[in-house]
Amino acid sequence: MTDFAAARHNMVESQIRPNRVSNPALIEALQDVPREQFVPVASRPVAYVDDDIAVKRGRFLMEPRIMARLIESAAIDPNDMVLDVGCGTGYSTAILARLCGTAVGLESDDELAAEAEERLTALGIDNALIVRNDLREGYPGQAPYDVIIFGGAVAEIPEAFGEQLAERGRLLAVVGGDGIVGKATLMTKHGGVLSSREVFDAATPFLPGFEPAEDFRF
Repeated sequence: MTDFAAARHNMVESQIRPNRVSNPALIEALQDVPREQFVPVASRPVAYVDDDIAVKRGRFLMEPRIMARLIESAAIDPNDMVLDVGCGTGYSTAILARLCGTAVGLESDDELAAEAEERLTALGIDNALIVRNDLREGYPGQAPYDVIIFGGAVAEIPEAFGEQLAERGRLLAVVGGDGIVGKATLMTKHGGVLSSREVFDAATPFLPGFEPAEDFRF
């Protein structure tokens, strides 16, 4: 039988801390939140490997070290409103809820959204909600957001997310990737103007609907 508490500890010590993640609240959340409860039963023994884990065809939990580094780079404040784009089964939303005032998990797949709601409720997380919408549209109903984080790679960031980002807000996404190296990118908003910079290299699967457009050729 897998000792999940030991596996979580090993994940933090071998994957998270060496990857320039030092926020004490984030480290504590990763130590406490049971990732094995957010993956299919057959995948629970490998819930803490340094890799993406499939939760449904075409959908994955981002590997822990990339997710943690994105969250670390967002410099989340306890009063922040955070949008978690493509939250899947809710693991990233559960982590974010430990750091912010309100975490909004956005999901387009009804089955995954229901699973996320069930898991967050079972863990007694009461400052997070799961909303359903087309991922590319974001969720303007709760905007503006102090932080927006994407749970997978994107070829580009739709303009809608810049509009939903609060003044002085931060947006984190892996631009490019899916088996090749993309760039974890931080966008910030000042005076209504967005600026961006690359933070670190990362490879992770694309979120559905955010893949690169196929080139048309004869």
